[in-house]
Amino acid sequence: MAKISICVGSACHLRGAHGVLDAFIALIAKYNVGSEVDMAGNFCHGRCTEGVVIKIDDEIITNVSKDKVYDIFIEKVLKGNRP
Repeated sequence: MAKISICVGSACHLRGAHGVLDAFIALIAKYNVGSEVDMAGNFCHGRCTEGVVIKIDDEIITNVSKDKVYDIFIEKVLKGNRP
């Protein structure tokens, strides 16, 4: 199971965290992997100048925009297995 944590703190919020969150939710639904993904928002990964910051399992990924979510999702959540 992939664990996704998206920072929704002030700095990340201003940089588009809500759009990133929505993009992940849409992809999880589109690929029907809700039972394989645990997703949550949190309030800081401690890298506020590098937002939007997400964490997938133990890997922190910075400077995420909603335009990058698809590639991150395929690579990190589906492990490169494009449907």
